[in-house]
Amino acid sequence: MGEIASASQLRMYFVRWALVTVPSILLLGVASGQLSGSGYGNPWFDALIKPSIMPPGWIFPVVWPVLYILMGLSLAYILAARGAAGRPLAIVIFLVQLLLNLAWSPIFFAMHNMALALAVIGAMFLATVITIVLFRKIRPIAGLLLLPYLAWLAFAFLLNYQTMMVNPDAGVAPEGSATQINL
Repeated sequence: MGEIASASQLRMYFVRWALVTVPSILLLGVASGQLSGSGYGNPWFDALIKPSIMPPGWIFPVVWPVLYILMGLSLAYILAARGAAGRPLAIVIFLVQLLLNLAWSPIFFAMHNMALALAVIGAMFLATVITIVLFRKIRPIAGLLLLPYLAWLAFAFLLNYQTMMVNPDAGVAPEGSATQINL
């Protein structure tokens, strides 16, 4: 019983985890966006002035699934690293950044709160940096797989900020809502 697993057994352990993590994270990410009415087609978002760095609308449904797949693979590497030092903390920090990720679309697109969404992206960026550092200590490939996500978060932060700056009166509630406050 106390034998070390073979390379093929370790690969299969990773594959089994990836078969759970990749579809789960992809499904959660897509659901968060769909349920909050994210992207073009959202009347509030369509009415906003877009900053000059705004990419075409088709970019987002291409980029996000790729990033969610990379996140799922990265997590699978860590989950497959049973007994690795620092693994529980790394998983917790990953889950924190994932929850922040899933919260962003409802905050921005459903609540129309660009300032809070900006704060969420800032926290997400910090949590992702910590996740990358912790993941790299366990499995370097797991940290590397998150680098495109980190780069996209930096861009998303800038995009959120610029959108907020060119739309100072966008408010935090839908047009015509009784809770709309104009200062």
